[in-house]
Amino acid sequence: MSSPATSLPPKPTETGRSPRPSVRAWSVTAMIVMFATINWADKALIGVVAQPLKEELGLTSAQIGFAGSAFFFLFSISGAAVGLIGDRVQIRWILFILAGIWGLIQFPLVIAGTFAVLLVTRIALGAAEGPATAMANTGVFQWFPPEKRAFPSALVTSGSSLAKIAAAPILALIVAAWGWHAGFLTMAMVSFIWCGVWLLVGKEGPYARRAGDADTDSAPGDDETPPHQLVRLPLRDILLTKSFIGALIGTFTVYGLVSASITWIPSYFEAGLGYSRLSSGFMFGLPSIAALVMMFTSTFVTDRLAHRNFTTRVTRVWTTTAFLVIGGIALACLPFIGVPVTVVAVLVFGYGCASVALPMMNAVVSQIAPAHQLSSTLGIFLAVQNLSGLIAPVLVGILVDRAPDPLSGYSLAYQIFGVSILVGGLVVLLLVHPAQDATRVQAKLTAREAAAEADT
Repeated sequence: MSSPATSLPPKPTETGRSPRPSVRAWSVTAMIVMFATINWADKALIGVVAQPLKEELGLTSAQIGFAGSAFFFLFSISGAAVGLIGDRVQIRWILFILAGIWGLIQFPLVIAGTFAVLLVTRIALGAAEGPATAMANTGVFQWFPPEKRAFPSALVTSGSSLAKIAAAPILALIVAAWGWHAGFLTMAMVSFIWCGVWLLVGKEGPYARRAGDADTDSAPGDDETPPHQLVRLPLRDILLTKSFIGALIGTFTVYGLVSASITWIPSYFEAGLGYSRLSSGFMFGLPSIAALVMMFTSTFVTDRLAHRNFTTRVTRVWTTTAFLVIGGIALACLPFIGVPVTVVAVLVFGYGCASVALPMMNAVVSQIAPAHQLSSTLGIFLAVQNLSGLIAPVLVGILVDRAPDPLSGYSLAYQIFGVSILVGGLVVLLLVHPAQDATRVQAKLTAREAAAEADT
């Protein structure tokens, strides 16, 4: 059972606003952003070593795509399973265990570099990284009230961008200097270092509540009715809300783009557009720079609008739809562009726009889910969303192998992503109503709590 300090959120200030996040909150957030960065660097590594692996192991583009998709074979299953565990176990220990496993899994491929070992280790690594995004967001959300979670979620999501902006170029230099084996060894060491620092910094936040905690707002010693155990809603009451479904469809399309880009963007730039291997490794981060700019700009604007009492329907839903529609149109136009530098610019812009949906919809899910069921809800949300990672990388590989030239295959693949993202944005606009669904979920929870009280 958690102590009162970890189960009860801070009281609002006299102005009615929640207190400012503490230094500890931002320290934990910084460590979790690093956790997310390592998580995405592991994913990005396959893109950095794709061409060397093809040459050394004699692989086709479809096989490399299959290896990229294999990462997601158990990704969603483990994500949902650990999400359920996260409602009952402290998130700080889950993060520590996951990062330790990531480091260990890097070694088999270094010892025995074959396609079979590559597949097995990518599946194992995907199983260990499937819960990462949900657990990272849950860990950060423990330190911030619901109305201030879009920006912290954007920070966690930025881990994917930091991995491609900073980690991927470094890995590209390491691979160019010492071979692809060195890239995997580097990621193992980084994971172990993070675990050591996390033991000193990691802690549960004041908004952490899980099954078995006392459900009371009373201070210890108050003469109030004794606290009862937290009442849980059936997950279907949350998962079948229109907001959950709409957010899931919108982000499913975006994650397909993200997972394919992790595997294929360096190859797109090298084999499709004619850039050198080292240049392609450095350019890997360009879409992520755009994603960072778009995400932080959008969350800053939405936070300012929220302070002016605009509804989350305006601040999160309309904003997300606008970015998805614009980004989708940009990507859909790629086959009609013949100048390499313009292709890169449009791809970077479209990718950046689409990325806005990820932190925005994470915040929507955190708004509609009861605090003590956030881990399981977010775990299932991201697990289903990540299923697009099973499809997208291998789809690109097949299209490239069957196209008359690599550029045509890559351009067609990104056009398909663009159209799907455009449709996803319209679905978000049609279905997502966070405040309404949060009220409905809370009403069902209140009714169950009343029934539980009556039974006791």
